[in-house]
Amino acid sequence: MTGQRRSAPQARKRIVPSDYVNLMPFAIILLTALLDLTTPLDLQFDRLLSAAPALAACAWSVRGTLAIGLLSLVTNVGLAAAQGLLERPGHFFTVGAIAAVTLAAAVASGARQKRERTLADVRSVAETAQRVLLRPVPHRLGQVSIDTFYMAAAAEAQIGGDLYEAVRTPHGVRLLIGDVRGKGLHAVEAAAVMLGAFREAAHDEPDLPHLARRVETSMSRAAAQMPGGDVAERFVTAVFVEVPDDEPTVRLVNCGHPPPLLLHDGQVCELEPSAPSPPINLGMLVDDDYHVDVAPFTAGDQLILYTDGVTETRDSSGSFYPLTERVRPWIAAAPGELLDRLRQDLIVYSDGALHDDIAALAARRLPEAAGTAEHVGGHVTVRPMA
Repeated sequence: MTGQRRSAPQARKRIVPSDYVNLMPFAIILLTALLDLTTPLDLQFDRLLSAAPALAACAWSVRGTLAIGLLSLVTNVGLAAAQGLLERPGHFFTVGAIAAVTLAAAVASGARQKRERTLADVRSVAETAQRVLLRPVPHRLGQVSIDTFYMAAAAEAQIGGDLYEAVRTPHGVRLLIGDVRGKGLHAVEAAAVMLGAFREAAHDEPDLPHLARRVETSMSRAAAQMPGGDVAERFVTAVFVEVPDDEPTVRLVNCGHPPPLLLHDGQVCELEPSAPSPPINLGMLVDDDYHVDVAPFTAGDQLILYTDGVTETRDSSGSFYPLTERVRPWIAAAPGELLDRLRQDLIVYSDGALHDDIAALAARRLPEAAGTAEHVGGHVTVRPMA
C-alpha cells in the first residue's frame, strides 16, 4: 500500500494452480469414463472414479465435494448399465468404495475450510496490526515529497518487523526505515518500540547520532523486558535520514541496513556508508559509534529507502532482484509512481511468489527547497551503478 492509501496493483491475469485443482475432479471423471468405455471390460477403470471426490476435498466445499462424489457414483452406475455389469459383485464393491471415499473427503473438506477460516481471521488481525503500526505518512513534509509502500508476503499470516516513518522536526525532515530480526509478535513489538522511540526523539535530538543512541537506549530497555530468547538477537537494522530545510544535502546514519539509493543528476547511486554503524540494540555490545555521512540532495533528487525483502526477491532461476538496474528507467517518476512501478515489477519478477515482507520509502526534494552550495561538509561513498 503506497502511503497506506493505495492497494497493491494486481499481478497480470493468469491461471493459478487452484483453478486446475478445481477442474481436476471433472477431468478424472471424464477420462475414467472414456477409458472404461474404450478398453476391455476386465480392466475396470471405473474404480478410479473414487479419486475425484478425494481430490475435490482439496479445493471444494463440503457440498461441492459431496456433489462431485454423487457425480462419480452416477457415472459409475451409468457405465455399468451401458456395459451390462450392474449385477456383477465388483460393481457393488466399486459403488461402496466411491461412497466411502466421498464421505471421508467431505469430512476432510470441512476440516480444511475450518482451518482456512481461522487462518483468514488471524491474517486479518495481522494486517490490522500492521496498518496500526505503520500509520499513514503525509505525502509532503516541508519541502520533501514522500511516498511509501508495505507489501506482506503473508506466509501463514506471520507479519514481520519491517518499518518506516517520516516526521517534520526543527532540524528538518527526518526519515527512518528498519527491519527487525525475525517475525511474529516479538518482531511487531520491537518495531512498535522502535517507531515510538523515533517519533518522540526525532523532534528533540540535535543530530542523527544522538537520535540513534536514544532509540538504541529505548530498544535495549524494551528487549531486556521481552520474554524468552537472547536479548542480543533482538536487533534492528535501520537507516536514519535527515533532510535539512536550508541545505541541499542529505545526512544518513546506516545501522547495518541495505544502502539507500540516490537518484541524482540522472544517475542511480548506492549510498554506501563510509564507516559501519552497529544495528540498533547491538550498540552496547560493540565498541563503535554512529557515523554520519552526507550526500548532495538538490531539487528533483530522490532517495529510496527499502528493506532487504526488495533485493532478496528472486526470479524463477533464483537470481536476486537487480534493484539499481530496474530503477534507472524510473528516475523521472514521482515518488508514488516510482514505488507503484517497483511494487508491480517485484510481483512480475517473482511471478507473485514473494517470500519476505517488503517496505520502501521514496523521498524527493521539491524545487523550491533547492539552494546552492559550493561545498558539502563530509561525504558519503556514492557508488554510481553502471
